[in-house]
Amino acid sequence: RLAGDLAQFSTPTFVLGADQPQGRSVTARAEAFYEVFSGGRKFAELSGSRALLTAAEALEVRERFDAELRAESDYYQVLADQELTRVAAERVRRAREQLGVARARVISGAAVSTDSLQLLLELNRARVAELRQVTALRVSRLQLGRRIGMDSPVDATPLGDALSPELATSVGDAVAQAAQPGPTTVAARAAEDAAEALVKAQRGSYLPNLTLGATTATYDTRFFPDATSRTSLIFSATLPIWNGGQREVLMSQARVTREIARVTRLDAERAVARDVTETYEGYTTARATTQLAEEAVLVARENYRVQDTRYRAGATTILDLIEAQIRLTEAEAEFVQSRYATRLALGRFEAQLGRRLFNDGARQ
Repeated sequence: RLAGDLAQFSTPTFVLGADQPQGRSVTARAEAFYEVFSGGRKFAELSGSRALLTAAEALEVRERFDAELRAESDYYQVLADQELTRVAAERVRRAREQLGVARARVISGAAVSTDSLQLLLELNRARVAELRQVTALRVSRLQLGRRIGMDSPVDATPLGDALSPELATSVGDAVAQAAQPGPTTVAARAAEDAAEALVKAQRGSYLPNLTLGATTATYDTRFFPDATSRTSLIFSATLPIWNGGQREVLMSQARVTREIARVTRLDAERAVARDVTETYEGYTTARATTQLAEEAVLVARENYRVQDTRYRAGATTILDLIEAQIRLTEAEAEFVQSRYATRLALGRFEAQLGRRLFNDGARQ
């Protein structure tokens, strides 16, 4: 540190650098101090800073995967609404077709007029469902555009029809992977390390401070003094004894913070098993449900075909035909929803692990 002083006296005074009393004194100093020992606080603070950096990096990974998961959710919602709109349009088309058949049968005397009324009611319901689905698609496109920073609705490119891949790891391995490098547990452990470093830093306030310093000063009665020079070497030791209980308060707060961080870390580690198992089983269940839903669509489609043929031949009632049509629509909708629920479950599982399990080709 560099410093300078100018003193103006009301009465001439003896000053260094002059042999007669002077009316002013000019001093220039250069000082340097180094803290040799500070109770280990510096090392503790460095350790805490490293732990906080590790926690911040882990939280960044988690936030990045959470952001990707939200984007995937909006993307899959657009795709699901696209397919559900197609399903609703197919329901309207089938209802129109069956209404034409029913009217022809009523006119020919092969069926009663209530058949056409039942199908007209089904057509109106199908139209209402289609309008609602079109509105849902419009909203989901706007949400996807908002998610990626666009001012206009954004459409989603359809994915392949291939079944989502099977996980190559067991649930036990997945729990172990999430417990070690998983971003949530890493951040919790780093926060505990930072709290431990804070306790160590507070303990250092009970130890003495050792400081080594050197000063050099020149004195004169004018600027840029050079009349007299003095150099000194300083070694100081300071032992704090009492500062009004502030150290004790800070130490107590640090210990409480460390205990909270420890409990948080233990809870995070315990939660890993439950959360990872839930998402793992959720993905495998959704994947199996998709296969069953696909089979259900085939069964419902065949049932509708049989009931349609039977109704045209007068071998079944209109209620059976409408029920078969509703079952087909429900089966198609469940298949669409299960497909994208499977993809979203995979995204949640990857977010917990903090890494991607499949490349883009396998995911599609």
